[in-house]
Amino acid sequence: MLEPQTTADKPQGAAASLLNGLTVLEAFSVAKRSLLGVTEISELVGLHKSTVSRMLTGLTEAGYVQRDDDTGRYRLGLGMIGLAGPLLAELDVRRAALPHLEELTETTGETAAIAVWNGVNAVVVEQTASPHQVKHSAAIGTRYNKFASSSVRVFLAELPPEEVARLLASQTVLWEGYLALEDPAHEQLACVREHGYAINDGETTFEEYGVSAPVRDYRGAVVGCITASAPRARVQYQQSQSILRGAVLQAAERVSARLGSWPAENNSSVPTAITVPPGKQPPPFRPAASVRRGTLALD
Repeated sequence: MLEPQTTADKPQGAAASLLNGLTVLEAFSVAKRSLLGVTEISELVGLHKSTVSRMLTGLTEAGYVQRDDDTGRYRLGLGMIGLAGPLLAELDVRRAALPHLEELTETTGETAAIAVWNGVNAVVVEQTASPHQVKHSAAIGTRYNKFASSSVRVFLAELPPEEVARLLASQTVLWEGYLALEDPAHEQLACVREHGYAINDGETTFEEYGVSAPVRDYRGAVVGCITASAPRARVQYQQSQSILRGAVLQAAERVSARLGSWPAENNSSVPTAITVPPGKQPPPFRPAASVRRGTLALD
């Protein structure tokens, strides 16, 4: 459920209506289903059903949501694409990554994506889907906040330890039984920094395998994350772990180069991940079983 505002913080009049409408829209980004009913949205956002119904009527007229005639539930409408289109078009990292995502999918046969960090989540801004019938994928705009996700760990590895501690302790990034700076999570992130990539080998869901590597700009700052995601059974059967890892690292390096980043050997802030010798790769993280439960999704 989205966090409700306190009475003192609540705006009034037109401002309240605007924020209520935006809150209703945000419900579609946090729900695990694309079709939502009035009651479901009301429970997610903490607004009365009559308020939600009124907001949905206006949003439907504006084209931001669409009512499904068969079920009476609502989904996001095409108007959202027009609203978000200019922002997505201005994301240099997305534009720079797209041809390399296509190449990554063509090379590996698996889904490739790029995510950016919004301060609390890894957010998918572009993807190319695997041609296989059985695959992992995620819609643009999907947000990830589990430590077990390889993309989340890539971004966390770049943050100061105190900021990581705040995110984990508050459960903004999901992690069970956090033990402050002594927690093994920090050792895992140090390993990601050292090797330059993170692996999700069945940690978010048992069926998933994912590899992520950072994308850097001309300053050496991480501005994105390339991920290849595949069904774990196929990866194990084909023994394609090293192929996926190498392809992701190469794609991340090429996108970084397009953004003005120096090659790893000339930039001390970029780990020389491609030269990691066999047997020295960071081990996949193994969270508690309750953390591993979930639905199939891109890493």
